[in-house]
Parts: sequence; C-alpha cells; structure tokens
Amino acid sequence: MIITVFTPSYNREKFLPKLYSSLLRQTFKDFEWVIVDDGSSDNTTELVNRWKEEGFIKIKYFKKNNGGKHRAINKGLELASGELFFIVDSDDYLTDNALEIVCKYYEPIKNNDNIIGVTGFRAYSDGSFIGGRRFPNEITDSNLIERRTKYGVTADLAHVIKTHIFRKFLFPDISGENFVAESIVWNRMSIDYKMRYFNEAIYIGEYLEEGLSSNSIRNRIKNNKYASLLYSELVNNPNVVFKLKVKSIINYWRFALCNDKSIFENLKFVKNYFLAILLFPIGYVYYLKDKKYNDVKINR
Repeated sequence: MIITVFTPSYNREKFLPKLYSSLLRQTFKDFEWVIVDDGSSDNTTELVNRWKEEGFIKIKYFKKNNGGKHRAINKGLELASGELFFIVDSDDYLTDNALEIVCKYYEPIKNNDNIIGVTGFRAYSDGSFIGGRRFPNEITDSNLIERRTKYGVTADLAHVIKTHIFRKFLFPDISGENFVAESIVWNRMSIDYKMRYFNEAIYIGEYLEEGLSSNSIRNRIKNNKYASLLYSELVNNPNVVFKLKVKSIINYWRFALCNDKSIFENLKFVKNYFLAILLFPIGYVYYLKDKKYNDVKINR
C-alpha cells in the first residue's frame, strides 16, 4: 500500500460523497481511505458502511468521541497502512490524477532521509490556485517556514508525508482543548526535514463558513494553551527569521494572556526575554481587541 488518504470527519454526511467520488476516479489505485469520525451525530456511519460494502476502494472507518481534528489525525496515523499519509478534509476532494502526481514526485525522494514528503497546491473548483504566490521553480526542496520567508509562497499547500516519520510528530494532547493549528507539526518537522514542493494542484477545496479555517482567531482564543504553545515554539525555532519572531511573540502574548498563568509564568516559555518584554504591550493590545470583537475571523 503506497498511500493512505486520511479524512477526519464531523457531521459531514452531505460533503463526503464528493470526496468519495473523486477517490473512485483516481488514475492511481494503490491506496486506502482511512476515515476517523470525530463523534458525528448524522448518518456518516451508515453512509461509509454502504461504501465499504460496495468494495470499490479499501476503507477503514473508526468512530470516536469528539476531541478535535488533531486527535483524529493521531488516530489516523495509528490506523494507516500506507507509506505516505495524505490528509484530505471531509468537505474537499482530489483532482482525478492527484495520487498519480504524488507518486511521480515521491519516487525520486523515497529513500532520501532528509526529505519528509511531497507537497502540491490546493485549488478552487474552477482550477485557480487558492492563495497567492507559488514557487519560482517547478520543483523546490524547502520547508514550511522557509517557503514563506525565503520564497514568499502564500498559496495553500497539500502535504503528503512519509507515514513512519509523521508518526514521530504526533500532535500534542492538551486536556480540555480541542483545536490546534496543523502548522504546529509542520513547524516542528521543518527543524530537521525538508519537503519536495511541486507547482501542481492536486487538492480542490472550498472553505465553508462554518469550517475551522474561517474561525481561526476564535479557535485560538478558546484553545489558548495550544495557541501559545504554537507561537512559543515558532519564537524558539532556529529556522525562523527575525521578522517572523516578532510577529510570533506578539501572537504569543495575544493568546497566552487568555490562560490562567501569570505574565511571569508565561514569560519563561519564550527564550528571548528582552524581545518578549519589549513586545508585550502590542500583544496586550491585540488581546484587548479580541476580547471586544470575539467573533473575529480570518481565512486560512
């Protein structure tokens, strides 16, 4: 088994059929579909069981109590049999040749221990790329942090990661919090590994009004321990340039002030004490702004 297509799902009965249809159309067939149902109350179970009975593709289905996408991904990695792990959200789908393209770029780096996987781009249903700038070359070996700071790439990415390495980067499990940005794991990977990026769209996405990406700030406020961990790690990441460190410290304070720790307790998680103290007032202003406009939204 070469590829595990993994889908975390929560009450997405009406969207999953489009993804299923795109998997049936794949020109590359050596894959499995692992679905972790994060406590849905709709008819997802019955729908998936019907597809399993059809037997057109191999499907593994696991239903658990609601705990957030990151915990679903951890469970998916446990269930996966593929060499590669490809997260495809339940409200999105793949281009017909997506898995064939992935394998084309994976084969040359399959035995390269320094490259963790391959990454293409996301597009809208009309074929236009989501986000902005892409890489200047058709193939680029880089990491998630460098791709923005060095190459200025802002288009949305679709990561396909070597499963055995991904399992070393499970999402942290903080009791009582159900959301953490996936970038916390990509940032950790960027310290020791590169990705092979290619300028082709393999993933079709339409951001839903009620989706996670549309509620990014609100989710970070509610899950502030995860958010402050994300930004403290960015501040301390050796690959992060100074400008990004400044932004990360501001965001660190923005969300760390939402937790139950004192300012001095929060300060110890940022290695650059001087910069953290200097930028505290700006972070505090954002914290106050978020409290006033607690329904603020940003796009992924």
